[in-house]
Amino acid sequence: MIVQACINGARPADFHPALPLDAHAMAGDGAASIAAGAAELHVHARGADGLESLAPEAMDRTVAALRRACPGTLIGVSTGAWIEKDDRRTLAAIAGWHELPDYASVNLSEAAAPEVMETLRDRGVGIEAGLASIGDALRLASLDHGGRVLRVLIEISEQALDEAFAVAEGIEKVLQREGIRRSILLHGENATVWPFVERAAAHKFSTRVGLEDGKELPDGSIADGNAALVAAAVAIYRGGR
Repeated sequence: MIVQACINGARPADFHPALPLDAHAMAGDGAASIAAGAAELHVHARGADGLESLAPEAMDRTVAALRRACPGTLIGVSTGAWIEKDDRRTLAAIAGWHELPDYASVNLSEAAAPEVMETLRDRGVGIEAGLASIGDALRLASLDHGGRVLRVLIEISEQALDEAFAVAEGIEKVLQREGIRRSILLHGENATVWPFVERAAAHKFSTRVGLEDGKELPDGSIADGNAALVAAAVAIYRGGR
């Protein structure tokens, strides 16, 4: 089980004053998150305009900065279709990376997911299979039964807790039924962040926290930044608050 820090995501600059939006800021924030107890980092590289980018110049700069600041730490990135807004551009960008991340998340809800997964495998980059629905889980099973992914992300976007738990349970049942035996990282977003951290800890799954998923601490107050969110999650895993 690990706590992964998801330090920025697609959040806009005004989401939080400590949101890291360039390689230097991500490196510093990543190091602080690791010091607070995170085992790994998940980041969304940004271009010179501050927008998410998979372009080699943005990705190489970001991954290199994180390697220097957090030696030995596994670094993951997103391949979300919304970033490049064109599947061919996404695939070309991945093929052009020089500073490779350790793994990348791939959303099974996206049409080009199989091609993105194969391109990552060709580059030697591990895959986190992102499942947001039962349909996503069934699609993963239809591809290769998850046999070639690093781990499975159960990523819940539903904000009503009963509904969010029902979706998570449905995905878990499909994984079990289909014999997909990969480590699971479970997380919510916004209103469901902390209920899912607690659920992950109880089920001995990994989890993630950070400004990508939410900015509030378990008591509802606004966190100073990613390190505070990570520390709160680590405390839950250790049985404290």
